[in-house]
Amino acid sequence: MDLAEMIKILDRQLTTEGRTIHVDKAKEHMRIEQRTSGQGVSLSLSELLRRYHEDGEEALNQTILAIDRGLHAMASAPHLKGKESKIFPVIRSASFPDHTSDGRRLITSAHTAETKIFYALDLGDACRLIDDQFLDQEGLDEQSLIELASFNLSALPIKIKKDVVKNNTFYFIHTNDGFDASRILNRKLVSDMQAKAHGDLTVAIPHQDVLIFGDVVNPEGYDILAQMTMKFYTSGTIRITMLPFIIEKGKLEPIFIMANKRPMPGKSKR
Repeated sequence: MDLAEMIKILDRQLTTEGRTIHVDKAKEHMRIEQRTSGQGVSLSLSELLRRYHEDGEEALNQTILAIDRGLHAMASAPHLKGKESKIFPVIRSASFPDHTSDGRRLITSAHTAETKIFYALDLGDACRLIDDQFLDQEGLDEQSLIELASFNLSALPIKIKKDVVKNNTFYFIHTNDGFDASRILNRKLVSDMQAKAHGDLTVAIPHQDVLIFGDVVNPEGYDILAQMTMKFYTSGTIRITMLPFIIEKGKLEPIFIMANKRPMPGKSKR
């Protein structure tokens, strides 16, 4: 498949009444918008084509589905009242826009230099990020929103898969509910992982649908962590960061996997 063929597929699958699609072939960029509100989704065509050639048709289908669900969520008029239990924090990259295309400020909290916390209403097939106007309209203040989101997150089920590679133990949370990455904000989960770690406790947040803890006990473990994080990052629909972190005293510090497979900063406990 070439770029022109992919544009035709996207246009056919995403064109509906009430939407407009703009293609900038020179920049290999597509913008799909709701006509009435101007809200929409921007897409790098060259990046999607690369993922198609690496991961096959499934990568293209997943992207189309995610865009379609997101646009339907934008077109709906949800309310927070009666849906308080559906409010959650979501992790995004630090470069993720903190304003909507029409200038509304999205509610955010600080997290790390690489990541930010946003707040979303879970609509089932999609999430709506909560902005200041929506919050005022619903009569809820920011602090109450943050507290509700934190409480709801702590109630989400946690299913962990474990894998041991060269004596390093990796734990995967991958439920695909849209809040896997957000579970790094669950303090009890982090505390429990620290209690069982024998080496450095690391964590990777490559995209929104996976969270990886690593109990790294030898230099090879850092090389495995770096490769694993990159692989998940390149396969994610909503990417967050390819940089893993070390957890010390409950805080996340970025680590850089050097050529000698030693992290900087961070030190082994063994």
